[in-house]
Amino acid sequence: MNSRSCLSIVLAAGEGTRMKSALPKVLHKVAGLPMVAHVVRAAEAAGAGELALVIGHGADEVRKAAEKFAPAAKLFVQERRLGTADAALAAREDIAAGYDDVLVMFGDTPLIDAGALVAAREKLAEGAAVVVLGFRADEPTGYGRLIEKDGKLLAIREEKDCSEEERRITFCNSGLMAIAGAHALALLDAVGNDNAKGEYYLTDIVEIAGGQGLSVVATEASFENALGINNRVQLAEAEAIWQKRRREAAMLSGVTLIAPETVFFSFDTEIGPDTVVEPNVFFGLGVTVGAGAKIHAYSHFEGANIGPGCDIGPFARLRPGAALKARAKAGNFVEIKNATVEEGAKVNHLTYIGDARIGAGANIGAGTITCNYDGYSKFFTDIGEGAFVGSNSSLVAPVSIGTGAYIASGSVITESVPDDALAFGRARQKTLPGKAKELRARRASAKKA
Repeated sequence: MNSRSCLSIVLAAGEGTRMKSALPKVLHKVAGLPMVAHVVRAAEAAGAGELALVIGHGADEVRKAAEKFAPAAKLFVQERRLGTADAALAAREDIAAGYDDVLVMFGDTPLIDAGALVAAREKLAEGAAVVVLGFRADEPTGYGRLIEKDGKLLAIREEKDCSEEERRITFCNSGLMAIAGAHALALLDAVGNDNAKGEYYLTDIVEIAGGQGLSVVATEASFENALGINNRVQLAEAEAIWQKRRREAAMLSGVTLIAPETVFFSFDTEIGPDTVVEPNVFFGLGVTVGAGAKIHAYSHFEGANIGPGCDIGPFARLRPGAALKARAKAGNFVEIKNATVEEGAKVNHLTYIGDARIGAGANIGAGTITCNYDGYSKFFTDIGEGAFVGSNSSLVAPVSIGTGAYIASGSVITESVPDDALAFGRARQKTLPGKAKELRARRASAKKA
């Protein structure tokens, strides 16, 4: 398909009132990515050279989001809600530019697959003027039916207009169309609004094209490709389908998921072969995992890079900027943020590491805290190679712990420690015999009074 030019028009002007949300419908997320961005990514993967995003009047949030996930897309505004054909014509300027193929897609179908779009474009390359993407439904109630004869698509019939025989058809309309660029503008302009709602329906071009003797065909894809999201129940359904696809892909690529249904990925998660993921793990946005890592149960990651052979969790939290090099360890109830843990270093348990570097082979004892924030600014802690930080220590940044240095347990370190030095930062213990009994008696007396 690389020899054919293609324009993808993504309709994203719907308000989505059934979502019961102040957020525009197409910006609700599946796998951490706005639904409309999934559609854009599929179009790009199918070879769409140009993207036209049709938004509603005043949809500033969609406009701003588009700059992030589709910076090359042209934005067009559908001023009034006059139907899907009218929405597509908002991109008239681009349609008139003379592309070989024009795809008309919907921003609320996040599971659309690039392969289905390529199949539709291939039909155009074979000579079709209009290609409709259809799907088979065991229970077709509520869907428009695709009326075919001798391999040609004659019409798209809404269920309320179907005859009894047509109602038994299980081949249904997804809404997505591919139109030959040479005919696209004329066909869309020919759509009228002589219907109960007075709207211009994209589906009408099937009969218009057929009436002009043009070739109109359907191509089949899975139901998932056509799943449009209108409420949060359907959003959750789409998320479940996406996650199932991604889990299967991960396992087929060499990742072990002990309880796949409990592991959740984001759209950009990268995970290497021979990694083992235990139950109840969440991969947020921007996470990469190297080969041979072990991810223990109940861990949560976001914006983190986990190197090969690392051992993480259980109950670990890696926040944005966490980077663990090969064979590093972050154990149970460890939180790491904006910090690098060098090769072979260990942060075993009950520890917070933020705005820091931990040198290769260093060992961080339980209960250690890098005190990186003074209420106004963040400060950096640098821990050298092979250093040992004893349990329940507080490292008050900015501070550096030298290579091979040793921090005694229970220390509060406020000054940098040289290489190979031993540092104590404890208050001197004082024991007062009998004072505990005296204190209890005094408090009991005060309570009675």
